[in-house]
Amino acid sequence: MYLLKSHYPVKRICSLNNALPTYSTGTQIVNLSTGTSKSKPLVPNEPAGPSVVSGKIPGPNSVRLLQELNSIQQANSVQLFANYGQSVGNYLLDMDQNWILDCFTQISSIPLGYNHPDLLKVFENSNNVKTMLNRPALGVFPDGEWPTKIKKVLLGVAPKGLSSHVTTMMCGSCSNENAFKNIFFWYRNKERGDLSDFPPEDISSCMKNQSPGSPDLCFLSFEGAFHGRTLGALSTTRSKYIHKIDAPSFDWPVAPFPKYQYPLETYQSENKKEDESSLAAVDELFESQRKKGRPIAGVIVEPIQAEGGDNEASPEFFQKLQAIVKKNGAALIIDEVQTGGGPTGKFWCHEHFNLPEAPDIVTFSKKMLTGGYYLKPQFLYHKNFNTVSWIEPGLSFSEANSLAVCQQNQLMS
Repeated sequence: MYLLKSHYPVKRICSLNNALPTYSTGTQIVNLSTGTSKSKPLVPNEPAGPSVVSGKIPGPNSVRLLQELNSIQQANSVQLFANYGQSVGNYLLDMDQNWILDCFTQISSIPLGYNHPDLLKVFENSNNVKTMLNRPALGVFPDGEWPTKIKKVLLGVAPKGLSSHVTTMMCGSCSNENAFKNIFFWYRNKERGDLSDFPPEDISSCMKNQSPGSPDLCFLSFEGAFHGRTLGALSTTRSKYIHKIDAPSFDWPVAPFPKYQYPLETYQSENKKEDESSLAAVDELFESQRKKGRPIAGVIVEPIQAEGGDNEASPEFFQKLQAIVKKNGAALIIDEVQTGGGPTGKFWCHEHFNLPEAPDIVTFSKKMLTGGYYLKPQFLYHKNFNTVSWIEPGLSFSEANSLAVCQQNQLMS
């Protein structure tokens, strides 16, 4: 096994950032020391193994293409250029004909490998193609089948306790960003009362970015967290300075995330103190932010910090965190953008925690092949129509087929 320090009784054959293949359990178990496989690959016609024919990576074709791209845009992060038409299963073919065993699957975003035949069938349906071609503004003119698709696909795999409502998005960052807005709306509605219209002072002041229309509220996140790169999400991201430097951020609080020692059984008392220290800091931040006049409306946390270094916390930590958030009248977002979709042995990682009740909001993207967030009914607000972006409708077709493949192959059993 790649990772042995899990709190959860699951078979994790890879880290979350290196989620290869996301749904492989029970279909292709690879011995990481020998590279041997115990069963047939999930996608037919995979190469027998990696091969490099260009002498080095990036090869000459990728180097030439990078020079061309760099003349158009900043492309320093590009490592190679891929041939997606020929890539298959767990193997990426680059433009120099090198076969690369893809342990990252597009930053953990491909659930079933490259060019899975059942996902390609989505584009054999002319109605699906027409829906994507016409890109409906789903907030105004959704397709007649849209409610059924949402119920069947997204609500069909909803976290426990969140099976009635979902808001669709394009990506992980915008899922978190708009979940923040949802919670701010909810928080202000609690303060103001359920009014039929907004007070004139709120209407005029918000256009000047001033209180009370633009309230002085904040979100709390944790050291090592990654929640995205849009402005609000970036203000809660704390993993690497390169994501944040030179970009203005909101003055929002941060709490320490537990830093465990391993093996867990040897350091039980030390790790318990880590939990207690982190939770005490969260409690203190709620109080200090209230005194500042900038109360915490919500807390966002990843079940496992992925970008921040594969950092885990105990189920007890998350149970007590939820209790603190609830005690302080705030809302809890569980960010499952990286962990959702099955890589920890449950479809949603937070279900390992045995929380007393469902989180208030669970965000998702990546392996779900779309973005969005599940939410409790009290967080639904008509203002979402004016503030959120909408899902690329074709992605829902791919997700439906992806889930069907998982069920047919018993990949989550």
